[in-house]
Amino acid sequence: MGERTANVVPGDIGVTMKGLAEVIHGRREASPETSYTARLLTGPEDKLLKKVAEEATEVVMACKDEDHDHIRYEAADLFYHLLVTLERYGVTIEEFAGELDARHR
Repeated sequence: MGERTANVVPGDIGVTMKGLAEVIHGRREASPETSYTARLLTGPEDKLLKKVAEEATEVVMACKDEDHDHIRYEAADLFYHLLVTLERYGVTIEEFAGELDARHR
């Protein structure tokens, strides 16, 4: 489990996700030696996919513990790794949003 984030205030999920996706996209140009995200984008496929599975499991465990702050923390890790996965496989944030939109119409 990671360290809890202090002083969390509500944000705009669309702005946050778009901004994070842009940062992740920009990390394609970064050195894998200095950027964790660049390592995930260019390194062995299984390393990234295992992280997604690990983070999903940590969300489940936090839910089982009924620990609100821990759920939020682990869900943020999962979303980050999911966005890295989408970037690695060429699924844009707009395409992903379109998929979600199409499901609730």
